[in-house]
Amino acid sequence: MSDDDLKTRTVWHKVLEPGGLAEGRVRPVTCGERTLCMTRFGGRVGALDNKCPHQGGPLGEGSIENGMLRCPWHGWDFHPLTGESPGGFDDGVATFPVEERADGIYVGLPGAGDHRSTVSDLMAETMVDWGVRHVWGMVGHSNLGLADALRRQTERGRLSYYGIRHEGAAAFAASAYGKLTGRPAACLAIAGPGATNLLTGLWDAHVDRSPVLALTGQVDTQVLGPGAFQEVDLQAAFGKVARWSQTVLSTSRHAELVNLALKTSLLERGVAHLIFPDEVQNLPAGDGAKAGGPAGRVAALEIAPPAAALEAALALLRAARRPVVIVGHGARFSMDRVTALAERLRCPVLTTFKGKGLVSDRHPLGCGVLGRSGTPIASWFMNEADCLLVFGASFSDHTGITPKKPTIQVDFDPMALARFHAVDVPVWGEIGVTAERLLAGLGDPLAAADQTAEVAARWAIWRREKERRLGENRGHGLSSAAVFAALARQADEDAIVAVDVGNNTYSFGRYFECARQAVLMSGYLGSIGFALPAALGAWAATREDDGPFAGRQVISVSGDGGFGQYMGELTTAVKYGIKLTHVLLNNSQLGKISKEQRSGSWPVWQTDLHNPDFAAYARLCGAHGRRVERAEELDDALREALDHEGPALVELITDAELI
Repeated sequence: MSDDDLKTRTVWHKVLEPGGLAEGRVRPVTCGERTLCMTRFGGRVGALDNKCPHQGGPLGEGSIENGMLRCPWHGWDFHPLTGESPGGFDDGVATFPVEERADGIYVGLPGAGDHRSTVSDLMAETMVDWGVRHVWGMVGHSNLGLADALRRQTERGRLSYYGIRHEGAAAFAASAYGKLTGRPAACLAIAGPGATNLLTGLWDAHVDRSPVLALTGQVDTQVLGPGAFQEVDLQAAFGKVARWSQTVLSTSRHAELVNLALKTSLLERGVAHLIFPDEVQNLPAGDGAKAGGPAGRVAALEIAPPAAALEAALALLRAARRPVVIVGHGARFSMDRVTALAERLRCPVLTTFKGKGLVSDRHPLGCGVLGRSGTPIASWFMNEADCLLVFGASFSDHTGITPKKPTIQVDFDPMALARFHAVDVPVWGEIGVTAERLLAGLGDPLAAADQTAEVAARWAIWRREKERRLGENRGHGLSSAAVFAALARQADEDAIVAVDVGNNTYSFGRYFECARQAVLMSGYLGSIGFALPAALGAWAATREDDGPFAGRQVISVSGDGGFGQYMGELTTAVKYGIKLTHVLLNNSQLGKISKEQRSGSWPVWQTDLHNPDFAAYARLCGAHGRRVERAEELDDALREALDHEGPALVELITDAELI
């Protein structure tokens, strides 16, 4: 290379102040995106690549011994100025020109050239083209190439990235986003423990049928097998939770892997998993390599039910005197058509707990939640029914849909039909289409009685009972009835509410009356700690100007046990300016478990909790925090938190017995 070429291509960077490097000293310095190892030996200054060519050890953390720079990781020597390896070996370290000037020490580095697209770039672009808009995760040593590709998509405004404090929160956030929107988001982790930390949140997505893309780093393929540092067989670890899991190889069709991953996640409504070995991530994408996308890859999903099943369902409905509609989470995106059918039948609409809020409690036919977390209204109408029409529900024991009534079950998944017991008419079809076909085929006359007045009467009875419970006070804290009555008054009618597990959540299901709020929960997994990470995922959906959740209020509700699981994520909310309000019911115990111990005639043992002042903790994190012990402060405290421009926490001291 000529001197002229060197001057043209070299960019000089000031790396140290005058006198910043003593004789015999070794120091790492950061220069742009590169780390250098700076040395002074024999009165001269050297600038070497900081990365040892053997295991990547940081040479700038080494020392000069016997005239040689020694790697701190495995003791190999290099000349401190030339980077040459002793003994004639060819594994030396790259060096860069150095100038000592009056104002400091300068290093000449090659000017930045055009970025050459990598395998990770191609795959990240394909993700975005499939509609992945958000990634939650943790950047680490075995996913750096992939992380850099995600950075480029973020800087182009095509992707949002959120660095979390625990990978489990990343998976929960992605799961909640998928439940709310029906679209996949991604979560990112390193190999080994980072990947395994994702598993709880991914199991939540798996059992609740939420589309999620899991991206995990992996150790170099050449060291897989013997048990390298942080080596875990990730395909085996993710085997039951992922509906599709593949390792990215140098010879893979890289865009096609992402196509298949996201197609699987969307159509099978679950987790897809891509494993990125370290050495593959920065390979060149190849000339002419093009990103993939969904065009021509996904068929229309509006599948109509078979004619025979439809006619059998219509025969039951036409003859029913007291039909009831029950909706689960699977009906979330079809409620306009389901509600229209219920209005034609003039029958009550009950929801599973996962389906809470899918029909408004203000609707003349809405009856709230059925089951353990529900209202006496819903259970009364199920018991009085002579035909159950069930959309998108699994018949879990928590919901308690009786097998003793003539039942029509509609689901997009044929394996979900009659999973726990035989039903009279299992109907395989997309829920919205099936509801439309049933409505069109009902005809006249119908035997169904108008149950609207009965619904109003049952609500009146339950609201009188809730009003009576508002006045209960044993002097040990707030009652759940008072807490959720205040929250219902203060929350926006279209707020998104993420709830946790435990007595606080049962009480929410029982007492909080939904207007148009969307409710998110860890349904079939029932994982403690879900609420706050889920609110991070929900907030991302509110940032999408073209989506149905733009600008909506985000609230999370948990007990003190649940908040303690992921309380570090409050700092994530502060970092990204996430406007959410966390309502924390603090009774200083795992209240639901204490209750179960008592009901099983066991002594209450190891369910008490040692808590900090959570409101003060929130303030230390940079969020708004307020503690409430009196019912008359509830509305003001909640309103103040909901109005705060940023994350807020309201700590409510509650009575564990008044649930």
